[in-house]
Amino acid sequence: MNVKPNWLRVKAPQWQRVGNVKEILRDLSLNTVCEEASCPNIGECFNNGTATFLIMGPACTRACPYCDIDFEKQPKALDPQEPEHLAEAVQKLRLNHVVITSVNRDDLPDGGASQFVACIQAVRRVSPGTTIEVLIPDLCGNWDALATILDAQPEVLNHNTETVPRLYRRTRPQGNYDRSLELLRRTRQIAPWVYTKSGLMVGLEETDEEIRQVMRDLREVDCDILTLGQYLQPSQKHLGVNYFATPEQFDGWREYGESIGFLQVVSSPLTRSSYHAEQVRALMERYPRSKPALETNP
Repeated sequence: MNVKPNWLRVKAPQWQRVGNVKEILRDLSLNTVCEEASCPNIGECFNNGTATFLIMGPACTRACPYCDIDFEKQPKALDPQEPEHLAEAVQKLRLNHVVITSVNRDDLPDGGASQFVACIQAVRRVSPGTTIEVLIPDLCGNWDALATILDAQPEVLNHNTETVPRLYRRTRPQGNYDRSLELLRRTRQIAPWVYTKSGLMVGLEETDEEIRQVMRDLREVDCDILTLGQYLQPSQKHLGVNYFATPEQFDGWREYGESIGFLQVVSSPLTRSSYHAEQVRALMERYPRSKPALETNP
């Protein structure tokens, strides 16, 4: 059995602040990936009043063996109140930057794109100064659905490649590496002003060169932001950890990513896709992009 090294220890959260965030989420019947995916940073993020909202869940139509989110072949119907509840939470938590992600909803014709749009629009109505990041699934390659989400003009579109191509069959059996790259490539074509982002977990059976090749592949499709973090086994029924990468290895990947042109590389053992995502606001000020005027419904 692999024993977690010292650098994977996290500070105990201040439960008063955590409890306040949890109470708001429960009152509004909202899910977070922080809780559903057993994120190790939940204490820190909830202490800071931030959360990554998980819409259309909590059950997923895919059963990836590394993920702690529940699998369900026939998930529940979408909650029409979810967008308004999410917007209310953003307002109550006074979020300057919000991350909205979802489970895979392969049962829906548009993969849930319309619900993403409804959530973006609801947040814009109550908190127009809040920047919005969406962390989306691959939508089964439905590029019209992707265009629908981008038409709502989130500032950041995040889609994780998760692992190296050689490990997809075992790790992401319903995913497709080339399809994920194509999603990011098309995002740049459809909405060149959006900041694109992807994430990798390490600690399975990938090699250093395979990780660097994925980084190069992401730059080939002009991906702006990359996150790298250590995979942690949620339970004994999930994929096991093959190795624990050292902080020095993560520093090396960050330096390599910066050298090949990523605008930002967040790389550390505890990094997750939306960890410190609010820092993207500083990146947007450093590398500003103009976008078309957003049409608003009366």
